[in-house]
Amino acid sequence: MSRPYCLTAVIVLIFTSFQIEPGCGQKSYSRSINSRAFVPGTGTRIDYVSDDFEGTDWRFVQNLPKSSRENDDQVRSPTGYSVNGLWHEGPERGHPDSMQVVPTPEGGLEGSTQALLIRTLNSGVPGSRSYDVQQDDLIANCISRLGGTISISEMPSVVVRVYLPPADQWENRSGPQFGFRASVSTMATEKKSFLFFGSRTETTNEPYWPGMWINFRSKTSRRVKEDSAFLTIRAGTNGRDFRALNIPADQFGWWTLGMSFTADGMVHYYAHAGVEDLQAEDHLASKFPYNYEAQRFRTYFFDACNKNDGKTWSTPFVIDDPQLYLVNASRVTSIVARKQQLAQRKEASRQAKKQQASKRTTRKVASKRGKRSR
Repeated sequence: MSRPYCLTAVIVLIFTSFQIEPGCGQKSYSRSINSRAFVPGTGTRIDYVSDDFEGTDWRFVQNLPKSSRENDDQVRSPTGYSVNGLWHEGPERGHPDSMQVVPTPEGGLEGSTQALLIRTLNSGVPGSRSYDVQQDDLIANCISRLGGTISISEMPSVVVRVYLPPADQWENRSGPQFGFRASVSTMATEKKSFLFFGSRTETTNEPYWPGMWINFRSKTSRRVKEDSAFLTIRAGTNGRDFRALNIPADQFGWWTLGMSFTADGMVHYYAHAGVEDLQAEDHLASKFPYNYEAQRFRTYFFDACNKNDGKTWSTPFVIDDPQLYLVNASRVTSIVARKQQLAQRKEASRQAKKQQASKRTTRKVASKRGKRSR
């Protein structure tokens, strides 16, 4: 073999050794090297922004009217929040109307006694009926509690158990019913044109929201013979959702969903029936949604969808143990440790002041009694 052919063969061999699996959204050589998917739940669990709903005092404070900036540019602060500080209402859409801690449905995680039932009625703009499908969001309070966003190089992942109720309890509407999503961002460059002044390139911080949607196919819809559900993924490189998994009605019940984010900015989607930990064989897809490479992980959240007619409640989904994990967790765990230490010092100071006030009150009462006895 002559030398040029030999060199070509070596180059081809090196390049093909770094190819990723088909369908993983490969765009360039540099993006393909680190695209190996990892199972959600790998690494260190960050309990500071995870919830098990086992507390007896779990409650969500609704500061009505709800936000609806996405529809009418109205935030309506202050927004709603959970008493334990782990959840909040977002500015774009309001929070679900009903969030109630309930006994864990049968077949749930071992040791779990409580989970969170999520439903909404008045989605969309407060006091307005659009008669189309709208959604409300329950957002994990990651940014505030961690003091900022997480670098994708720390390789975050999120996992949740979701209970799909029997088919006769679903909102009788074919289409999206519930979402499990993440908020991430990247630096996007686009060319903008200006009349008479040519064009220029601008780089901006671009947020986007990959995730998974649970959709219903109602037997009352045309050409649908029986109730079922299916899972769609947001999104492909073209920005469109695509179907990943069919769920027949006899498989309704507990499901485990997860997303992981590799250092190259790719999103990896996993799901299976049941509550067991996710495994490699539960991998559904790996994509660069909207053709973006994620750079920062912001938070994760849930969507409850319904027809905004003022009388139709959304499907009663139940979630349990939503959790954030990090493969490279040292920076975040040190932040959490400092925040917990600060909280402990504040609580100790509060208790000390309370005891001092109690002692002063006791001395005053004793002094008054002493004066009366004279």
